[in-house]
Amino acid sequence: MERNLTPIEYLRNFLGITLFVILFIVIIPIIFVLLILTWGKSTNFIITHFAPGIAKPVMWVTGVKFNREIHTDHFGKPAIYIINHSSTLDILTMMAVGVPDIRFVAKWELQYFPFFFLVGRLTGQVFIKRQKSEKAIATLKKTYDRVKRNKLSVMIAPEGSRKHEGVIGPFKKGAFRMAIDLNYPIVPIYFEGNNELSLGGSILARSGSVTAHVHPPIDTSTWKEETLNEHVQEVRALYLNWAGVRKKAPENH
Repeated sequence: MERNLTPIEYLRNFLGITLFVILFIVIIPIIFVLLILTWGKSTNFIITHFAPGIAKPVMWVTGVKFNREIHTDHFGKPAIYIINHSSTLDILTMMAVGVPDIRFVAKWELQYFPFFFLVGRLTGQVFIKRQKSEKAIATLKKTYDRVKRNKLSVMIAPEGSRKHEGVIGPFKKGAFRMAIDLNYPIVPIYFEGNNELSLGGSILARSGSVTAHVHPPIDTSTWKEETLNEHVQEVRALYLNWAGVRKKAPENH
């Protein structure tokens, strides 16, 4: 059941947002220096350690407890990691998961924020125009050589936007076409609790717990583009199932 934020929660959100900004201001020159000193070779180290180092303190200050449950031994190996997206908290939780050698696919508009633009460009993140599917796919294809050569993983939200009807919105094809082209498995990550604490377009969050469930990889080696729609719906069905089970679980106690 939805409830309004308490005065303490409003205060914690204000402090969390302030801390988020301060941490970005502090790390930008550090990232710049590290990249220069290592000729760009520290990018993976920066993303793997700095992203959780920003996200976890901000969530703690905001009153959100983050948990990570890994249900596979594939974690950290090259893959297309996909997430469910219905909350502003997803930005923090996707950073907090701490997948090694990851690159994030983000909406083009995030570059309008100087912090995201500078850090994103310095560390090689991918910004796409999600409203234009063909252009978005073309942008993703430009990353293939870099991803393959450096054995990188990619994290993307196939729903595209956090503002959609239902718990799990329609899935776009970009992540799945990328998996086929790269011959990568898809590793689904289900964020449990995010949309209950911060729904839709709100930048504020209630206190509570969220859990990132990292599920076993889905083999895409036999997938064909002609049957892509079927595969997209099969994967989305997993998320619908997880969302339904999680939602009903408290009623069984």
